[in-house]
Amino acid sequence: MSLLAELLRAGTLRPLDHALAQSLRRLDPQTPEPVLVGAALASLAVAQGHAAFDPARPALLAEAESDWPTPTHWQATLAASRWVATPSDPLASSPAEQPLVSEGGLLYLRRYREYESRLAAGLLRLAAAPPPAGDPLALAALFAQLFPQALAGEDRQAQAAALALRRCLLLVTGGPGTGKTTTITRLLALRIAQALDAGRPLPRIALAAPTGRAAERMAESLRAASQRLHGEGVPAAVVDALPDSASTLHRLLGSVPDRPRFRHDADNPLQADIVVVDEASMVDLPLMCKLVEAVATGTQLILLGDPDQLPSVEAGDVLAAVLAAAGDGEALQHEDAGWLAPLLGAPRVQSDITAPLAGHRVHLLRGYRQDAAFELAPLATAVREGDITQALQLLRGGKLAGVDFHETQVDPLTASGAGLLDHWRALADAPDPATALRWAGRVRLLTAVREGPQGARGLNARIEAQLGGQPIGAPPAYFPGRLLLVTENSYRHRLFNGDVGVILRDAEGALVAWFADGDGGVRGFHPAALPAHESAFAMTVHKAQGSEFDDVWLQLPARDARVLSRELVYTGLTRARRRLHLAGSEAVLRAALARHAQRISGLAWRLGGAASHATAPAADATPPAQGQLF
Repeated sequence: MSLLAELLRAGTLRPLDHALAQSLRRLDPQTPEPVLVGAALASLAVAQGHAAFDPARPALLAEAESDWPTPTHWQATLAASRWVATPSDPLASSPAEQPLVSEGGLLYLRRYREYESRLAAGLLRLAAAPPPAGDPLALAALFAQLFPQALAGEDRQAQAAALALRRCLLLVTGGPGTGKTTTITRLLALRIAQALDAGRPLPRIALAAPTGRAAERMAESLRAASQRLHGEGVPAAVVDALPDSASTLHRLLGSVPDRPRFRHDADNPLQADIVVVDEASMVDLPLMCKLVEAVATGTQLILLGDPDQLPSVEAGDVLAAVLAAAGDGEALQHEDAGWLAPLLGAPRVQSDITAPLAGHRVHLLRGYRQDAAFELAPLATAVREGDITQALQLLRGGKLAGVDFHETQVDPLTASGAGLLDHWRALADAPDPATALRWAGRVRLLTAVREGPQGARGLNARIEAQLGGQPIGAPPAYFPGRLLLVTENSYRHRLFNGDVGVILRDAEGALVAWFADGDGGVRGFHPAALPAHESAFAMTVHKAQGSEFDDVWLQLPARDARVLSRELVYTGLTRARRRLHLAGSEAVLRAALARHAQRISGLAWRLGGAASHATAPAADATPPAQGQLF
């Protein structure tokens, strides 16, 4: 049996993956088996979130034991195939007639190689652009007012704001509560004051996030931070010019109904002077590529994100790759020291930084959002570092305020004290849709998997049966209080994957699906007119990214699963604002914290090699960050 047939029979390949290989075989019956298998696995890699397939590590995609070709032979066979391009420039386009690309030891579907190449070129273009016009030192008084501790010691929030006056590409990273939104608010205040001081028009500022809920959270946080500036005596002309709304990336770029392209692109860039994107870890490779291409040279792009969260659901782990190219962000380049000294005192300098995007990242460390009644930070740190011993000690000790560990609980719907069903029943009695949506955001049941007794699909079926009265296994019915999760983008409806709505009756008694409109209001749709959707009482952690809830019940499966990782557990528990219920056995938690969420990508190498490597490395070479795992 051929390897291709073996992988199909074992269920490793999807029909779509196998069809790609069969198409190449029909077009050229002499196509070698390693090329056919490589093509199928490159297709499967994208479906599993990778940007490419690494012939040296096929086990990352296929759990079944197989007689794989040796990596050297495999890569040589691919490079010699008529179906595989081998470009010499990591930023140049590859031939359109070849569906596969072998580069940097990885095998790409051509489209995803092009996304990666175009994104790298766009980021390097923005990083090389001259800084915003104006004399930053004229803002010294306002800077001292906004960051009073800057001269007293290292203040990374102040450092990020200072670099925003000197960089057109800025990466601001940090965990929950490290002050990313506060930093951005004060940073934007400086840019606004800079324009007012020079007598120029106010900068056009666009705020965006991958999902509607993330955009709403971003706007809420920025409005609260703006109010604090009023109280601190920052000039009203500056504070009043701060933006008070945010949009989804799809809305910002201008979605075109029933088409994958956007109105804004390289030929029709965004009409903005500053673009700020929150939750950048959620942005997949194609979308980030289209965003960066739509940012004109001279426009400032600021990416915010938590590098320890799960990568995007779709292909790529863009933020992690960009950060790998930018370095750790803990020291400034030597060239910045003298310039920043009047604002920051004597910033720590590292003169031998060689990372290609060095000096474009600031990593925030200090935790600002720490409620006295909720001690999540120690547990989040232990999980992030994969320290299972410390994590179990914290969970079993019962001394973390607001954190409950249910080590033997496998059914969150029968757990005493959880009150999940009572909370959801109350949604049907909400006085209006906006209130119902607000109530819905207080509590959420998160799962690691979709299938199985502890999976989102099975739990939702049981919840629907108890709240709506229909038997388990029957098609989901619409009933007042049912929470809905949109699972595909609909540009026509302006509803996007991850948007959450609620079913309530309108004034005439008809059932209507209500969704937030992004401006504080709601929009109603007949349920039959909605794009693909499912219940949202229980959600996977992936679907909950970009959202926060007062109370979170994080349910792990009864047995280890391949999707479990420390990033998944960290992302799930950091969705909680005030209380966390973590349910799972020691064995499952131990397995999860021992595993990283791995993504294959050449983006970090491409960013690093663009200036110093005129040609891509040979197939048997090891380029910087080859097939980097994130």
